[in-house]
Amino acid sequence: MKRRLSILPWPRPKGGPRQTVCHFCDSLHDSSPIPEGTAARCLRCGATLYQNRPASLVRATAFSLSALVLMVVVHSFPFLTMHAGSDHTTLNPIASAAALIDQGSTLVGISVAIFTVFAPLILAGGLVYVCAPLLFGHAAPGARLVARWMHRTEPWNMIEVFLLGVLVSMMKLSKTAELEFGPGFWAFAALMICMAAAIAGIDRNELWDRLEVAKS
Repeated sequence: MKRRLSILPWPRPKGGPRQTVCHFCDSLHDSSPIPEGTAARCLRCGATLYQNRPASLVRATAFSLSALVLMVVVHSFPFLTMHAGSDHTTLNPIASAAALIDQGSTLVGISVAIFTVFAPLILAGGLVYVCAPLLFGHAAPGARLVARWMHRTEPWNMIEVFLLGVLVSMMKLSKTAELEFGPGFWAFAALMICMAAAIAGIDRNELWDRLEVAKS
């Protein structure tokens, strides 16, 4: 069996079958579609190469749509309200990024906006755009390009890091101000769960297999 240490280009190169490298033993395998609910395993070490999860398109589409709706709630309703004497301050992710920029922390503010607003939006919107038409056996225009950008933004989706930072900050601020959770906070927590479920809902190789056989 051939071995190769680097990951092969993905999706499938033109003119030949797509190949998958085992992340554990670096064995090289020809990839092919597998039945729903099954997984392809390495012939050498038995590790999982890729999976075809049950109802993957339905789950990825449903959780992504839920995430998009929750994003509207997060940015439309109060996230956190602080009461310190007669001062009342209401924040949400966008307002937090804008406040950081106004206070001179431009790089931090832009990073917060990118990692907690735009990257999740691209990822969730991309999943809906790619997966929803595949439910009917069709590929949306430019779906392959959208899928590439979607997977590139996946590592930059850091809403759970933002939520952890908020919780740590709240522990420090609780001694000096009265904190009140708004609807946006609970929507943000639900958004984190929906994004994780959407990403885990469909395997990359399965998504590309479906794009290749779908009608344009």
